[in-house]
Amino acid sequence: MTTSVAPRSPERSGDARSGAGRPQTGADGSPSAPVRRARKGTDVRTRVEIAVLAGPATIMFVGFVILPVALAAYYGFYKWQGYGTPTDFVGLQNYAVIFTDPDFRGVLWHNLFIVVGSLLVQGPVAIILALLLNQRIRGRGLIRVLIFLPYVISEVIVGTGWSLMLQSSGAVNDLLQAVGLGALRADWLSNPDIAIWTLLAIISWKYIGFAVILFLAGLQSIPEELFEAAQLDGASYWQMQRRITLPLLGPTVRIWAFLSIIGSLQLFDLVYIIWGQYIAATAGTSTMATYMVSNGRLSGNYGYGNAVAVVIFLISLVVALVYQRFVLRRDTAGALTEKGDR
Repeated sequence: MTTSVAPRSPERSGDARSGAGRPQTGADGSPSAPVRRARKGTDVRTRVEIAVLAGPATIMFVGFVILPVALAAYYGFYKWQGYGTPTDFVGLQNYAVIFTDPDFRGVLWHNLFIVVGSLLVQGPVAIILALLLNQRIRGRGLIRVLIFLPYVISEVIVGTGWSLMLQSSGAVNDLLQAVGLGALRADWLSNPDIAIWTLLAIISWKYIGFAVILFLAGLQSIPEELFEAAQLDGASYWQMQRRITLPLLGPTVRIWAFLSIIGSLQLFDLVYIIWGQYIAATAGTSTMATYMVSNGRLSGNYGYGNAVAVVIFLISLVVALVYQRFVLRRDTAGALTEKGDR
């Protein structure tokens, strides 16, 4: 008697082969131990990669941003001369002096004037220049370089050059006299009625190139098809700029305005170089940063200077948070929504 062996079903053999590549699961459908170990190994490797790549930047940020802010907040509670361990604890006395000092309120108004003036002067002029340089004109590349050049020049060079030209016997007054406009000669740096406007003009000259470059980059991202469709509908040039260019350039303008506001609140170098530590106060161009240096380091009261630094940091932080909450909210919300939809 012979015994026959039934052939193995192709379906069953196929299931066995295909089952070899399937993830192993337990009776309740959860991943088995080997799968969990593999996932755990992948998570550990990912965390190690993130730590290696982000670790140096995190260390630099903590060492040069977080730690100095924390130390400034600590020293701000002491009357400290800058050396040794601070022992003369004064609590909130330094902060009380700051907010009751009329000189600090004055420099705060100077900063606010620079903030508003920079937005009103640099913004419209930079948009006009960007629209002009976005056209195909001869020498466009050279003009872009010349406009952007002041931004990359060192503040020391800019401050020294303008301080020499704007002196009473400087090049600006001599030029006005030579062209028959001697009546316009003025004491551009020492007259309190003029000095703050001089500072605004120098700041606008130096930083307007940065705004132009940003706006040109924003203009390059606007599709040409929109303008072609608008031309077919009979829209004029200014109608296209108002209805297409400015709305689509809005996110770039808002980012530039944010950078300009924060930079104006922390303005120090140009004022200190052009007007110095004493003339700035009498000329009406001192800022919160120059006030901090004059009443802190130069007066030997480092504790008070650290308290002023904390106040400047808090003002900048509040302005940044409020601006992000009410102005940049639409831009950030759109970016997060698009990221979540992918």
